[in-house]
Amino acid sequence: MDASLSAALTTLTTLPIAELWATPLLYLLPAALLFFFGACIGSFLNVVIYRSTTGESWVSGRSHCEKCKKPIAWYDNIPLLSFFVLRAQCRHCGAKLSYSHPIVEGLTGIIFVWWWIVGSLFFQLTQMPFTFLQPLFWLLVALLLLVIAIVDLKELVIPTTPLILLTALVIVYRIALVASGIMRFQDLLYSVLAMATVTLLFWSLWYFTKGRGLGFGDVQLVVPLSLLVGWPEVFVWLFVSFLSGAVIGLLLIAFKRAQFGKPVPFGPFLILGTAAALIWGNQLVSWYVTLIS
Repeated sequence: MDASLSAALTTLTTLPIAELWATPLLYLLPAALLFFFGACIGSFLNVVIYRSTTGESWVSGRSHCEKCKKPIAWYDNIPLLSFFVLRAQCRHCGAKLSYSHPIVEGLTGIIFVWWWIVGSLFFQLTQMPFTFLQPLFWLLVALLLLVIAIVDLKELVIPTTPLILLTALVIVYRIALVASGIMRFQDLLYSVLAMATVTLLFWSLWYFTKGRGLGFGDVQLVVPLSLLVGWPEVFVWLFVSFLSGAVIGLLLIAFKRAQFGKPVPFGPFLILGTAAALIWGNQLVSWYVTLIS
């Protein structure tokens, strides 16, 4: 078990019963406020997701119905609530609204709550300015990955702008960690070599299958994800990504929701593998090394 997690659990077990009851209450109100704030950010991400596929500007122009193009009033743009009050329909033209809207808003709210609870309890760097930069980095990474996953699920394409932002963010952050002495240059070098190897592997799959095995956007996506995961957790990332993709793909075919030869978005599985590698990668690699040694 992680040392910081073990220390936190030890502290909780030594608290009096009254304080144990009070601790969840102390987190409840801030968590609710953060969830609502995150849902508001998710509402903006829905705009980003839609306009990433239409070429519209993210920052200019009011939100509008995707079908009749009429502006959406503020009272019809309240995260989560408005969708269900309007019964998933546009007030003006009655067009059906995608359920991806409340899903993105709800997931973004959950991301903000997760980011606050996990960041406040476990994963903190004490060296300035990373005390603030580390939580901000992971929050931005989570939001960008959410946008990329939803766009790929809806449109079978990896959006260019979020991908560029994610790649630049990961590269700058890793270099900053090395420059500050928090990360060893040797570890960064191993991660870069792993990234180059995995990118070559994915490029080969794309090239020799003529794009039928996976899209070129997936090849580009592995660059920031492999750097984000690092060495040697990259093996866990690849294993989970391909395994989850194969299992879900077979289930979709079994339930006639997909067909052999038809494209299936692979970006979400790469992102799922990234989450698994970041959370359990170190433990799984240590377990495997112990198993074969």
